[in-house]
Amino acid sequence: MADEPRKLTARITHLEMAERSTVSVPTPIGIRLAIMRATDIPVHYYRYLYEQVGRPHHWMMRRKQSDAEISATINAQTTEIHVLYADGCPAGFAELDLARMPDEAEILYFGLVPDFQGRGLGSFFLAEAIAAAWSHGPQKVAIHTNSLDNPRALQLYQKMGFTPVGWSEEEVEAWD
Repeated sequence: MADEPRKLTARITHLEMAERSTVSVPTPIGIRLAIMRATDIPVHYYRYLYEQVGRPHHWMMRRKQSDAEISATINAQTTEIHVLYADGCPAGFAELDLARMPDEAEILYFGLVPDFQGRGLGSFFLAEAIAAAWSHGPQKVAIHTNSLDNPRALQLYQKMGFTPVGWSEEEVEAWD
């Protein structure tokens, strides 16, 4: 009999931004950066990004989805995926969910590959993801973080102009 997956409780903070942020983030120097919107992204590449960024934080939703489900979601007209490259290597990604437009654009997933954390890329990339979300003209931009995420995530989101609007809890399977 296989071992049961280890369960973790995540306290989720729901945040919103009701107007464009005026926070300006300079482009980090000393590293060549590119942000590219991925269109027709192959599932295997998406799974790679999702695992590299999400494994330390026990992201769960896409782990449970089939390749067909993921392909349908990530290649939908209401999804945008932006990949951050640093010196030619994938350093992070942001996934925008535009299904509730014009009311809301949600930054559904956002994060950096652990090798690229601590270099000042998070603020820069988040500012770009926020700008991409606002470019669609929503009434608000939403993002969520939880107690399993990077401990600086909530502080960064608030610094960038997001305001907490609610909390919830969810049980997730550990990504061991």
